[in-house]
Amino acid sequence: MKFSSSSFSDNGVMPAEFAFCAPDPRTHVALSRNRNPELSWSDLPARTKSLALICHDYDVPSRPDDVNQEGRTISAKLPRADFYHWVVVDLDPGLGGIRAGDFSNGVTPRGKNGPAGPHGTRQGLNDYTMWFASDKDMRGDYFGYDGPCPPWNDEIPHHYVFTLYALSAAKCEVGGTFKAVDVLAAIRGKTLGQAKITGIYTLNPAVRI
Repeated sequence: MKFSSSSFSDNGVMPAEFAFCAPDPRTHVALSRNRNPELSWSDLPARTKSLALICHDYDVPSRPDDVNQEGRTISAKLPRADFYHWVVVDLDPGLGGIRAGDFSNGVTPRGKNGPAGPHGTRQGLNDYTMWFASDKDMRGDYFGYDGPCPPWNDEIPHHYVFTLYALSAAKCEVGGTFKAVDVLAAIRGKTLGQAKITGIYTLNPAVRI
């Protein structure tokens, strides 16, 4: 099972156009183009009837105390947690891939519509739904892809793992509004194979990748 991207190399730096936020020398951070990256697949397992795609960042600070605070940094020693950026199910294996910007092309305050997505897919809620819940200008249901926006004062770069799952079922058994945890539970026992590609991103100019 092969999985790759022309937008960035595996364990390479993700360009800012695929991020929710880009570095800004004056304000630390500014909204970016927020395009989904190009992704391609081939050599899928026999009997693959559909695909699921999940993107998560496993470097998210487990405590928000120091996040984006002037004069403070987020220690590399701080325990980290997962943050889900994209959840897609019912991908047609015959598509062979997803074009850059096909699922997301710009930041949409209060979130993009869903769960219906391009090419007959369904998209789950990403974790910006939770992150913006108390922000009156941004809160809403964030379906589909919304890219990286790590804290600008984090001592470590963040890793964004795109995982493609080949499934024996034509439709993923999730209904209504769903999240990554729901998909992971639903595909248990139905996964024929999986492949990953990881992009690295930081908003901290002092961090070298």
